[in-house]
Amino acid sequence: MQLRRIPGLRAALLGLVRPRAGLFALLFVFFAGAALGGGYSALAGDLSPDPGAVPAVSSSDSTSTVDESTTSTTTADTTTVEVSTEVTPTTTEESISGDGSGSTTDAPAGPPPSDGSGDPVPPASEEPGSSPTPGPVLAPKHDPVHRAPETTEGGSAIIWLPHALADPTPPAKRLSPAFASELKDVARNAGVRWTLVLAVLRAHGHDGRVPAGPARLERLAERLAESKARVLGHGEFGDRVRALSRYNRAVGLRALVTGLEAAKPRLERRVLRDPRIAIYPGGRVDIALGRVDVRVIVLIRYLRVTFREVTVTSLVSGHRLFARPGVVSAHIYGLAVDVGALGGVPITGHQQPGGMTEKAVEAILLLPAELQPQQVISLLGLGGPSFPLADHYDHIHVGY
Repeated sequence: MQLRRIPGLRAALLGLVRPRAGLFALLFVFFAGAALGGGYSALAGDLSPDPGAVPAVSSSDSTSTVDESTTSTTTADTTTVEVSTEVTPTTTEESISGDGSGSTTDAPAGPPPSDGSGDPVPPASEEPGSSPTPGPVLAPKHDPVHRAPETTEGGSAIIWLPHALADPTPPAKRLSPAFASELKDVARNAGVRWTLVLAVLRAHGHDGRVPAGPARLERLAERLAESKARVLGHGEFGDRVRALSRYNRAVGLRALVTGLEAAKPRLERRVLRDPRIAIYPGGRVDIALGRVDVRVIVLIRYLRVTFREVTVTSLVSGHRLFARPGVVSAHIYGLAVDVGALGGVPITGHQQPGGMTEKAVEAILLLPAELQPQQVISLLGLGGPSFPLADHYDHIHVGY
């Protein structure tokens, strides 16, 4: 009560307290900021990665060095996943960092320890009696669609990916409908087979849609009607003409106009209905379901016309997956056939020079260029795509 009576005392006290209150507030803010900064530093230290830990690799920024066998698969949400089948070994002076930058580190050279499964083993704790602490592991991603083969040959596996082959008779090699009609009429009037007339033209290199004009067709048909032997002879040219004539008969004139793929259903029916073509039950199903390439169908028909009887022992069904370690067989893709007998004569025991097997291989090698196979395997090697293998003593393998 007495303070109120002293004039100017209250104003003097307030003037003394206000500067000190501002100083106290400034000090409080300073110490509070220091405390918060220390806590943040401690928290950041706890959250910072361990220098010895291996950072995890995400699917979006993975750029680890891999060889050319790395493939990519794009999913529905456009996320690209890299499938690495073999990691490039690091040198003794540098190692690939986890972020894919390729920078050198002081880590010891050599690959990480493995437990036999192909995955690196996490390092054990240095404290005795403590259990190992698992950390991030760099493991190759797995693509369940393109699985690695069960066996390998050498250091890498070879897989022939299935692909649809084009029609062996492209439009440029097909006969025009007008020429086909004229060819048939001229041959019938001369009393010769149209297959032979066309074979002579093809053997002379006339492979276009119109191999000859009307006048030339008539002269050739008349010469063949007079003497086939004088036109064909008995040498290599005659053998080629006879083989081409049998090929024309096997596919038919319609297929030479429309292309073999368009004629495939009709050719399949003719193979399945022919009593002189013996095919095991699984192979008949393969043909009925369209699993067999048209080249194989035509080859069976060609052998039937050439040797009158054919026994097919293997197409797709029943054949093993691998032809040899790491190589998928052409049978699996419907591009190969095994023949066990021709003309009622089994291949087993008839692979001597001049025997049935040699005649069959020679006939196959005389097919048109567009029907030439890539493999003709028996116990004989007659050049070109033919070569011997000891385990083909009982059949002839023809593969495209």
